[in-house]
Formats: sequence, C-alpha cells, structure tokens
Amino acid sequence: MSSTSPLVALARIISQGVQTLESAYSKKNLSFPSLDEPFKPSPLDDDPDVGNTTRLVIAAAFQIIATVRPPQETILDYAPAMYLSATLGVVDEANIADALKEAGPKGLHVNDISTKTGVDSDKLSRVLRYLASRHVFTEVSPDVYANNRISSVLAKTKPLEEVKKDKLTKYDGAPSAAYTGHMTDESFKAAAYLSSYIKDGPQGIVTPWNLATGKAGPVWRWYEEPENLWRFNRFTAAMKGSADHFASSIYTESLDWKSLPPNSVVVDVGGSVGKVTYELYKVFPHLKYVVQDLPPVVKDAENFWAEVAPKAVKAGRVSLQAQDFFQPQAIKGPAAFVLRFIIHDWLDGPNIKILKHLRAAATPATRLVIFDALMPHVCAVPGGPPPPPSPLLGNLGAGMGAFLTMLDLQMLTVTGGKERTLKEFVSLGAAAGWKLETVKPGMPSAFVFVPV
Repeated sequence: MSSTSPLVALARIISQGVQTLESAYSKKNLSFPSLDEPFKPSPLDDDPDVGNTTRLVIAAAFQIIATVRPPQETILDYAPAMYLSATLGVVDEANIADALKEAGPKGLHVNDISTKTGVDSDKLSRVLRYLASRHVFTEVSPDVYANNRISSVLAKTKPLEEVKKDKLTKYDGAPSAAYTGHMTDESFKAAAYLSSYIKDGPQGIVTPWNLATGKAGPVWRWYEEPENLWRFNRFTAAMKGSADHFASSIYTESLDWKSLPPNSVVVDVGGSVGKVTYELYKVFPHLKYVVQDLPPVVKDAENFWAEVAPKAVKAGRVSLQAQDFFQPQAIKGPAAFVLRFIIHDWLDGPNIKILKHLRAAATPATRLVIFDALMPHVCAVPGGPPPPPSPLLGNLGAGMGAFLTMLDLQMLTVTGGKERTLKEFVSLGAAAGWKLETVKPGMPSAFVFVPV
C-alpha cells in the first residue's frame, strides 16, 4: 500500500484542525467568527490550544496552495507583493478604515469615502478592489465597501475627525493600525534598497534604511528628531500592542522569582515603560525593580506607572532610571538583569558590549534573562524539538516561520539587528562572559544565562 500523499496529509491537517476549532467554539456556545463582520474580541483569542491549532491550519493551507498552484503563478503572486504594502499604506494614511467604521455594515460608496477622506475616488476604488480581492474590506455592492474582520483592526480608537486633526496621538490604543503604518512607511521604503544593500552596500552603510533616507546612524536617533516624533509614537504604540499579546506567564515563569529573598533587585534593561517589570511586580511584589531606558522614555514610564501602579513607585518597589545600556551599568550585583527584545535590535558587536557591561556589574548569583525570538530552522533539526506533522515545514512555514523570518528581515533592513538561532544565542552569551543555562520556548522565548 502506498504511503499517504503530501496533498492528502495537508488536507487532513486542515480538516482535523477545522473540526478542533469548531468544537472549541461550540463548547463556549460561540460561532466561529465571520470574515465579513468587524473583529470582536473572543474568550478564545488567547487560548493556547486554539492558537496551536490555528497555526497548523494556516501552515497547511499555505503549503497546499504552494503545492497545487503552478509555480509560475506563485511567482506572479509573490513578485508584486509590494502592492499589498503600498495599498495598506494608502488605507492607513487616508484613514479609510476609520471612515468605514462610522458607516457600519452598509458601508460607503467610494465617492462618499472620497468626500470624507479627501482621496480621489477613482484611485481609491482601485486600491479597495485590490485589497477586497485579498479579503481586506468587503465590497457589499458595486463600489460600496465596508469593513470586515481584517480591515476593522486598521481603524483607530478615536473618531475620524479627531484622527485627522491630531497626527501625534492618532495611533494611541490602536496597535494594528500603528504596526501597519510603521511597516508601510519607513520599513516599506527601506525594503526597496535591500537588494542594493546586500549586493554592494556602500562602506559604512549599516542598513537599507540608511540608504533609503540618506541618514547616518541608527533609526532610533532619527526618531528623536522633532519632525519624526509622531512616527516614534506610532512605533511605540505598535510595539506596546505586540507585547500585550504575549502571555504574562512567559515572564513570570522564566525564573524561580518566588525563591529570591525579599528586596532582591531586578533590573529591566532598556525596559521602555516597564511592561515586563509590571507583570513581575504584580506576582512578586516582594522584589525591588529598576526600569532603565533613555531619558525621553523614562518620562513615558512615569506616566505608565502613575496609571497602572502609582503606589509601586511611591513605595520604592519600582524605580525608573535613565541609563544608556552602551555605558557601564549603574546597578551593581542585582539578582537579575532582564532584557526584552533588545538583543534582536543589534548585531553581535554592539550586543557583546551591552552584555559585557552587565557581566561586569554581576555577581556569581546574578542571572541574565533575555526575552527574544528564537529563530527555528525551516528544516527539521536532529536532536531538536519535536517536528510538526509531516509534511509541514520544520518552522511551520506560514503558521509561525513566516512571521519570524519577516521579523529577521525587518531587523536587517531597519535596525541592523537580527533574529538568532539557539546556537547563535549560545555563542553571543559566551563572547560576553555568560553561559546559557535554560531555554523556555515561546513567543518570546526565555533564555536564562549565568556568569562564567
């Protein structure tokens, strides 16, 4: 008897996954969300089993398309994919989803959308038709468009007129819109220079973003320029929204925090407003925390803590400190240093400098806890974690690997950093005087290092 064909195996993964999802929603007396309706939070959005099943279905669906579609057609689809970014950029900048949010399920004719947003109706019609063909927006009748489950998350939280008036705060509380704006603006423009950068990038040019903008230095310095403050706010809103999707257990279970003696000091290095610290503080209030970042970010952190836990700062359980992590570490001998999504922003040279400063301030008992993405190989790795069901790719392809590999190219293109494999994390730590002790996979993964 012949073995199961890849097509049958992929179809089976999809079929079984759909049954599992339907069952999970049925147990909660819920229907699976409709693509045609705006997104509404569900109690199953953060369910780990539903998440795992969803990733398998997505991976299998994309792989079955790649398998059955003629390769010429696949390339015809992939090569002009820049128009997806470009049209999403139009939608974001013109606040199209915001206009349609106010219109409701009946939608608006493109002429009315044009009146509300100031975008030429003929050009807008072509943009919306392109996106609706890819399930972003719904064309409810000829030239009449409405938000659907996907496009609805591009709307901001404020009314359209407020969004149009205040560019500085338009993305507050709207992480998906902020992420889209960031990606279709500075990232999209920089990506156009990726090939030139890789083939023959000029001496001294660190990233394709430098080529695209003609600016020297890191993107972080550019964000500090007054005319780019709104972009920095957009980036911050996007990153905060991404972090809010991570389970707090990633942080609270990364180390045996409970066993640390009272008043042990935990330093959140480059901690932004202190999201990780806040999750730890809620569960382990017996510890003392220091959130470190650059002066402008510390001001934001003051507002954050005044809102979520004002007593923590007043009581001295949480301190907010200006600190450049490229300079010698001010806190000596803490119980732990914590870094969340810092390492992936930099190549090995700058990271070694950061980690050596922490090593110089550590005692033998200090632990270095790094929360960052773990880059899996596309193929199965002997001795590695159990592979997904055959014939899926080792990194689940579109189910997870697509996001991680995109993130890696984002680092290469804009910040000059990279996502790392397990072997690369081990090597990086060793170069700075740290030995990798444990790894807890997840998104992000938790890497615990000890001094050597």
